[in-house]
Amino acid sequence: MSDNSVSDFGFGTQIRKSPYFDATVRWGARDFSVYNHMYIPRDFGDPVQNFWNLVNTAILCDVAVERQVEITGPDAAQFTQLLTPRDLTNCAVGQCKYVLITNAAGGILNDPILLRLAENHFWLSLADNDVLLWAQGVAVNSGMDVTISEPDVSPLQLQGPNSGEVMKELFGESIRDLRYYWLEEKTLDGIPLVVSRTGWSSELGYELFLRDGSQGDELWEKIMQAGEAHGLCAGHTSSIRRIEGGMLSYHADMDMYTNPFELGLDRLIDLDADIEFIGKAALQKIKQTGIKRKQVGLEISGEPLVGSNTTFWPVLSNNVEVGTVTSAIYSPRIKRNIALAMVKTEAAAVGNQLDVNLPAGTATATVVEKPFHDPKKRLTTGT
Repeated sequence: MSDNSVSDFGFGTQIRKSPYFDATVRWGARDFSVYNHMYIPRDFGDPVQNFWNLVNTAILCDVAVERQVEITGPDAAQFTQLLTPRDLTNCAVGQCKYVLITNAAGGILNDPILLRLAENHFWLSLADNDVLLWAQGVAVNSGMDVTISEPDVSPLQLQGPNSGEVMKELFGESIRDLRYYWLEEKTLDGIPLVVSRTGWSSELGYELFLRDGSQGDELWEKIMQAGEAHGLCAGHTSSIRRIEGGMLSYHADMDMYTNPFELGLDRLIDLDADIEFIGKAALQKIKQTGIKRKQVGLEISGEPLVGSNTTFWPVLSNNVEVGTVTSAIYSPRIKRNIALAMVKTEAAAVGNQLDVNLPAGTATATVVEKPFHDPKKRLTTGT
């Protein structure tokens, strides 16, 4: 365990600390950002080393900022369907699904993981946005019998090739039977959990949803102790790995003015299914008329980028702006600068040569296929 002299981070009491906050500081967290009105660790030292820890062994990440919107009541299934264009008809109890929450214009409000704990008991594990308020507002005039709340639930992510071995130390060999995008309710020495085969890393991984915040410190230490023999490190979600995997970050790669077709997420929209959801008419119209812009992968020339972009970089074709870079990073594994960008459809063909206005000057870029690594997701699915 590393020693860290930083003991206080001062955004005020309106920014909440997770049940793992003190543990992350003890284990080396040096800096925090704010996400869903909570602190999230963003720095455990060298981000490149954090990346290698993730892809070579395993890391434990405090992602309690992924707040849960809990939907219960006799009409919970019908109401949850109203929020998303993905057909949930065949979503079984114990199953998880990646879904989009859309508004009346077909814009994306969030891209959570949905967990179905019981016939009429759902969680939406959120990206950064106030979907709790959206869902409560929708419920007011829905005419449905539902209760929308934020439960005492705080997830951790255990990710990396050795994460399965760590889980076996904690829960025994049977945990190996947990399928990709499924969940189980567990207890660990009396600590109540929901465990799922999900994560935001593009690697093999698990999420552990703590259902009693008072036991956060104890849970963190138990996992780190179980992982000691397997190279487990405290860490943070890796921008390098998630961009390699083409994973989207809300507010960066999409927002309420982005529609699913622009992101190539047609598979998450079931317009022909016999279901009703907010934004259906708008999405039907967008599909019929087509999109004017599209997300693409870029490889950017020049020296390795230092860190990730903190502004949206203009993308140009023949000196005319055609879009923006939304997420960019240098991948030490691919040994290239890689990026996600939203560009006009006429500039989106693979192989197109474009220019990017970086803070240090203009660089050439090539449109490439995404994701940049493991396109068939064999690592995450364990195949």
